[in-house]
Parts: sequence; structure tokens; C-alpha cells
Amino acid sequence: MAAESSVDEELWDEFHRVVNMTSRELEDWLRTRSAEPDEETLPDQAGTPTGRHVLAILRKRRVDLDDDDVRVMRKVVDRIHAQRRDDLEPTAGQTNWRHRLMTLGHDPLKPA
Repeated sequence: MAAESSVDEELWDEFHRVVNMTSRELEDWLRTRSAEPDEETLPDQAGTPTGRHVLAILRKRRVDLDDDDVRVMRKVVDRIHAQRRDDLEPTAGQTNWRHRLMTLGHDPLKPA
């Protein structure tokens, strides 16, 4: 079992604010994004490594997070803020931009 990490409340809250997709929505998106015309990726292998890690974090309780989870949470928050305004108002954009953000668990067309 991984060592427990201390996740500060600010990071916990901000991660769950910017990751506005539910675990089910993210799981479905990762599977859809990974589907090929001739084959489909196994569910636990669908999506990018970061997307799968975000999904795993969404399924954990705060006390169960480890240092690697905290690192990914900071990375995801930073990447979403770098591509969005701080208010995270629903915004349409290019399809590839939206899909990249959705792979991180953030749908820019959905209220945060």
C-alpha cells in the first residue's frame, strides 16, 4: 500500500473545482477517446496515463491519496488554469482543445 500523503485543503478543493467531470463521465470519455474503428482498448488501459490517474484520484478519499496523487493533482490544476481563465466560465473552443481538457477531467462547456 502506498504511503499516505497530506493533501492541503486548498489543493483538494481546487482540484475538485477544475475537474468538473464525474468519474463516470471521465471514464466514458477516456474509453470513447481510445476507441479505434477495429478494436477497443481495455477499460483500465483507456486514455492517457494522466487521465487514468485523474480517474483513480476521483475514486479515492482524501486520506487515501499518496505523494504521486498530489503531484498529479497539482499538475492537472496548473494545466487547466494555463488553458482557461480563473473563473472557468463555460467556453466554446476548438474541438481538439476541448478534448485535451476533457482528458484531464475538465469539460470547458460544463460549469465548474
